[in-house]
Amino acid sequence: MVGQCYAQALAAQGHTLVGFCDPQPSDALRALAGAHGAALHAAPGPWMQGAELAVSAVFGTVALDVARHALPHLPAGALYLDMTTADPEDMARAEQLAQAGGHRFVDVAITGAVNLSGARTPLLCAGASAPEAAALLAACGAPIRTVGAQAGDAASLKLLRSIFTKGMEALAVECLVTAERKGLRAALHDVLSDIDEGSLRETMESMVRTHIPHAARRRNEVIEAQHQMRLAGVAPLVLPGVQQLFERTQQALAAQGYGGQSTAEALAWLARQAACDSPGGSA
Repeated sequence: MVGQCYAQALAAQGHTLVGFCDPQPSDALRALAGAHGAALHAAPGPWMQGAELAVSAVFGTVALDVARHALPHLPAGALYLDMTTADPEDMARAEQLAQAGGHRFVDVAITGAVNLSGARTPLLCAGASAPEAAALLAACGAPIRTVGAQAGDAASLKLLRSIFTKGMEALAVECLVTAERKGLRAALHDVLSDIDEGSLRETMESMVRTHIPHAARRRNEVIEAQHQMRLAGVAPLVLPGVQQLFERTQQALAAQGYGGQSTAEALAWLARQAACDSPGGSA
């Protein structure tokens, strides 16, 4: 879907489509290739010599392998856009491979739903040639921002965004299902209206600044919230993890104390606690 979307958008801007690479092309892809006189190929190969631009729209788990096989077939100086949801480290390695072969590589992260917005889906891009890629895609109508000079930065930001959005999604499910069961959904939205009126950035940073000294009290609220969910017939899945985070902070505060005031100080202190739980981490 992604490949077809941006192929059509680029063709609409006057670019010639050299070919598509898909070992199992769909009927829609066959029709698109036929409409533009582009050949279909099962694998990267010499046919790519005629391309000045390659767009990779595959599963993130195979993105590096695809780049490794495709890059040697591109002409010197070709621009390779990786629009996959790949590991940021794989993006950085792919950029190194591209540069070693005399090519240019840009990490492009899709931050919306292409099936809904098409080529107007918001994008992030990173890499030494990101400004060129941004101009190319902006001409297709894409809202795109350059977010870093190193490939992998866009992928990292997309994943960081996912921590927030997917976490919020899970909490919204638990919260609204419980509110609906209690007949309080409309009233809940009214109670939360103060968050609508504020800055998301300030709300997040305020939560971080106040989290440490208030962790114990807020942990108790989380426990009570889970009790209310169960009374409403909803099994909490997200909030037990929230409780664990507050308890970790509570225990660290009791053991170490904390005297910071700023967001940066709070984040540094919290990062040390998080590192204790990561593989190979240490305080």
